[in-house]
Amino acid sequence: MPPRRDFYEILGVPRGASQDEIQRAYRKLARDNHPDVNKDPAAEDRFKEASEAYSVLSDPATRRRYDAFGADFRQVPDDVDPETWARARGRGARQGRAGQAGTGGFGGFGQDVDLDDLLGGIFTGRGGRAGRGWGPIPGADQEAEIELTVEEAYHGGRRSITLGDSRRLDVEIPAGVTDGQRIRLAGQGGRGGDGAPAGDLYLIVRIAPHPRYRVEGRDIYVHLPVTPWEAALGAPVVVETPGGEAKVKVPAGTSSGRRLRLRGRGMPGARGKPGDLYAEVRIMVPPQLSEEERRLFEQLAAVSTFDPRRR
Repeated sequence: MPPRRDFYEILGVPRGASQDEIQRAYRKLARDNHPDVNKDPAAEDRFKEASEAYSVLSDPATRRRYDAFGADFRQVPDDVDPETWARARGRGARQGRAGQAGTGGFGGFGQDVDLDDLLGGIFTGRGGRAGRGWGPIPGADQEAEIELTVEEAYHGGRRSITLGDSRRLDVEIPAGVTDGQRIRLAGQGGRGGDGAPAGDLYLIVRIAPHPRYRVEGRDIYVHLPVTPWEAALGAPVVVETPGGEAKVKVPAGTSSGRRLRLRGRGMPGARGKPGDLYAEVRIMVPPQLSEEERRLFEQLAAVSTFDPRRR
């Protein structure tokens, strides 16, 4: 079996890469190689490789273990010193080369090397078996992103998702989730060893760009088109929100860019107050004027002394 590729190499980032650099690299690889987008038979394998690499390197604690122990990071018990482990592997490799006349050893160690003896018995007494000594190894926590529309994030509900390892899960999305929020799925992460529990899966919410709404935290912003006479005279108008239509009073003398606040009509709050919705006024003129409309606008221009460019 060929050696596993280095996770940093898979994502194409240096070992000192920041979390933002790791996330950007993964998102690009995931977009380019997702089976729904790329029909190359090898793309699915690259997608799975990138997802596994990201699940490890995106978690600071798991990344530290990977940096310390490499491909063995899931098997090495928590209290093992990285320097002791490195020395033990070095000794094992030298003894393995010295005993090459025999049959091949496991993981680069010679056939007659006792790993437990080599590490000074550090695995003994951890519930493991003599000769193996690992004991139950809990599964690693993993992360994946889930993209939602503004409406899906607002209302919540059940969603079916496909993970990088081809698993399909039905997920309950809470109403009012926000961009960057993490949804925990207990026991859906990496598998545990020797009967140990699986890790958790954390879904990171990403809210997709929307043609009408802009979301900032729990607040929602929407453009509100109004006519010149509604803006000048004031009028009640209807505004579309993710929760349905709402009425807002446009005050007389309103100019484009003014924000009208609708309290509590933003994203719902699961444990706190909901956000607000801000309707941003945009004054629209008819693209084509009738003869009567043109006459009235010309009459207004003749009698009005208003100059918006005068300060």
